[in-house]
Amino acid sequence: MEAAQALADLTEISTQIKAAALFRADGSIDASTLADGTRFVEAARALLSAADGVRTEPLVQLEAATADGSVFVVRDGERLVAAVTGPEPTVGLVFYDLKSCLRSSAESEEPEKPKRAAPKRKPKEEGENGEA
Repeated sequence: MEAAQALADLTEISTQIKAAALFRADGSIDASTLADGTRFVEAARALLSAADGVRTEPLVQLEAATADGSVFVVRDGERLVAAVTGPEPTVGLVFYDLKSCLRSSAESEEPEKPKRAAPKRKPKEEGENGEA
């Protein structure tokens, strides 16, 4: 599934998400629900970087909550998704939906695996299986 379609599905399924963007660790944007998601992606990257700075292991998910709403960031390797919600979102559900969105968009990037042919069986020779 393409990134834009994955985001469209995300916002259709998760009514709590007001805006979202799929992007790369280098800041390049794959898709965004915002007309210009550049500032949003830069802010999400800065937030994640600041949180990573106080940890020994990189974060894979982050929620920053305010009285007006929350910002969520989920990372899977070099691919990330960030979203904004209203106040008091169902945190576990939003994280689940964001991870599903990342998986869906990644499927379009994976090359198709070639189908492996079934191994050929050699004909049984006389004397096999106790036959005379």
